[in-house]
Amino acid sequence: MVVLAASIVGKSGKVLVSRQFVDMSRIRIEGLLAAFPKLVGTGKQHTYIETENVRYVYQPIEALYLLLVTNKQSNILEDLETLRMLSKLVPEYSYSLDEEGICKTAFELIFAFDEVISLGHKENVTVAQVKQYCEMESHEEKLHKLVLQSKINETKDVMKRKASEIDKSKIEKGRGDKGGFMSLQSMGSGRIENNFSDMSISGGGGGGFGSGSGFGLSTDIESFSTKSKGRPPSSATAPPKGFGMQLGKSQKTNQFLESLKAEGEVILEDVQPKASQSRSAAPPLTDPITLTVEEKLNVTLKRDGGVSNFDVQGTLGLQILNQEDGHIQVQIETGGNPGILFKTHPNMNKELFSNENILGLKDPNRPFPTGQSGDAGGVGLLKWRMQTTDESIVPLTINCWPSVSGNETYVSIEYEASSVFDLRNVVISVPLPALREAPNVRQVDGEWRYDSRNSILEWSVLLIDDSNRSGSMEFVVPPADSSVFFPISVQFSATNTFSDLKVLNVIPIKGGAPPKFAQRTQLITDNYQVV
Repeated sequence: MVVLAASIVGKSGKVLVSRQFVDMSRIRIEGLLAAFPKLVGTGKQHTYIETENVRYVYQPIEALYLLLVTNKQSNILEDLETLRMLSKLVPEYSYSLDEEGICKTAFELIFAFDEVISLGHKENVTVAQVKQYCEMESHEEKLHKLVLQSKINETKDVMKRKASEIDKSKIEKGRGDKGGFMSLQSMGSGRIENNFSDMSISGGGGGGFGSGSGFGLSTDIESFSTKSKGRPPSSATAPPKGFGMQLGKSQKTNQFLESLKAEGEVILEDVQPKASQSRSAAPPLTDPITLTVEEKLNVTLKRDGGVSNFDVQGTLGLQILNQEDGHIQVQIETGGNPGILFKTHPNMNKELFSNENILGLKDPNRPFPTGQSGDAGGVGLLKWRMQTTDESIVPLTINCWPSVSGNETYVSIEYEASSVFDLRNVVISVPLPALREAPNVRQVDGEWRYDSRNSILEWSVLLIDDSNRSGSMEFVVPPADSSVFFPISVQFSATNTFSDLKVLNVIPIKGGAPPKFAQRTQLITDNYQVV
């Protein structure tokens, strides 16, 4: 038997991972894998395909195929045994059997494939042996890392001492050079030159990258470069206290800005962070066990009414801090929504979930992974999906009415929110034609901001609850076609979900008191548009 290649491909034919075990060109393996999806039939019981030169032996794994490409002289029984071994290894290294999960663990899967197949022939190994071989530790590597870390720590200590010495010298220099401002300023000729001299002197007084002794330069430069057109300037932010001279909002700086405005320069206003950037990161885990329920909305609404696409994708993630809490089962309760289809992780006991709504591993002796993983949601236990075209369940609808009158376009936008959800941090982004000045906002329920670089008007509402289920905004811009104001993008979050999934209890398998756990629930928008 000779295995030419072991691969994981999508049902559309996209190659995610492929490991070749014989000498063959890239063009040939790409040609063999590209031909496979065209040869797969539907409704057939067998899972192998023969061509003139090779044999494909495959096994479906959710939306993917695990595929062996062998020569026609190989023993198909041994091929099937190899395929079964690889199908057991894939869930061990990739907890998410989709394109993203496979790509994240591609190298781990390749190393595992190499332990099972050597030069095209199957090795007599078990899953446990493969995992042990792949986790072999090197004493030389540990020693090298220790030496490297000690050098890094020593360099950090030297850096701290040098930084402290530099700060002290700056403080002493600042005390001695207080009289140098006027003498240097006199070198400039004219109003603009003087102001730039002020800026350079203040920067020189602050000195140093990352020294932490800011002398007002960074704060005022940001205020200078981010003043928005069409809106009154906000109050100046007080510069951080320090020694020596500070830039501040001096009268000369204001005169400099006024001179730029008089020459036709555009002075931009304070640019606030977008809603997607200002979302606070998830708080650190404090409970021994945390279960995260998250649903993402992908919605496309029609501008004249109706739903073009409504897709809800949810996940239940588990994070365990302590290893002794790994042997558990999770009992949940679903909201009984008939439109939601639940699917458990391949390592979960499906029969236990179907009969008792309890999530537990197939092997009760195997613990869940512990520690804070890189994924904020933790280890995926359950996922679900809901699709519909029923407009009545849409959490937030947007109506936009542009109308041209003379040399102006009057735009009225209103939102209507469902009573089921209380929406937080709502941001409605409306594209505008290219403008030199901010639009004239006549009325708004909430706050607005004009992003001149991207020509977008952002309408934000901090909270939509029973007190403001509907709201509106009116603004005026120069004449423009109605299609310019679409697509409208919407962002928001909520603390309840469509599935209404709740964690009832965490059951320790080995007995004892149930461990303390916490549940986090959130509904967020992934792509929510009115087109």
